[in-house]
Formats: sequence, C-alpha cells, structure tokens
Amino acid sequence: MPQEIIQSFYLSLEEPNKSCLMTLRDLILEQDPNIFETIKYGMPCFCYGKKAFCYLWKDKKTEEPYILMVEGKLLKHAVLEQGNRSRMKILRVNPTDDIPIKTITKVLNDALDLYRNGIIK
Repeated sequence: MPQEIIQSFYLSLEEPNKSCLMTLRDLILEQDPNIFETIKYGMPCFCYGKKAFCYLWKDKKTEEPYILMVEGKLLKHAVLEQGNRSRMKILRVNPTDDIPIKTITKVLNDALDLYRNGIIK
C-alpha cells in the first residue's frame, strides 16, 4: 500500500487523537523489523509476516484510541478488554494522558511472540 494513503489516514485525524495514534504507530513499528503497515477495513493494520496482528482504531462513542490485538484471546493482560469479542481484545489509550509505553511494549511483544514462536502459523 502506498505510504501516501497510510499517511493521509493519520493526517486526517484531529488532535489529540492524531498525535496519540501516530505515536502508537511508531511504537508498534519499532518492535520488530518484520512488521509492516497497511490499511484494512479503513484502519491501520500491522502485520507480522503475512498475518495481521494488531490494528489502530478509536471507540465509536468516546472517540478514544485503542490498539486491537487480533489474537487477544491468547493474551493475559489486565489492560486488555475482551468486550463481546470472541477472538480479539483492545487496549485503550487515553490521548490526553502519558502513553503507557512499557505496558504497550509488553503487550505488543507478547502478541508478536505468538507469531515468532509459531503458535500462530
């Protein structure tokens, strides 16, 4: 996917979500050189190899950004919300607070390990 399309997604957002989601994007991409970004279902999708492992989006009601972990059901973290999803979980991020980088990095790497270690083929 052309970088211009991906970039235009972020640039179309309003603050504070724009800065928050761009920071989350950078944080996700720096976790592993095998991660690439595309747009799926109109939202940024981050893939490891050929498999989607997380998305960035925002809550319809609160407009609060979150990271959607595709294999969330396999992740055990108090910060992840299952909601009514059977497979995925989300990690909400308040765009006006400091981003919990250590927590997010831990969740992302636990998710990536599912792919790195062959648990998700």
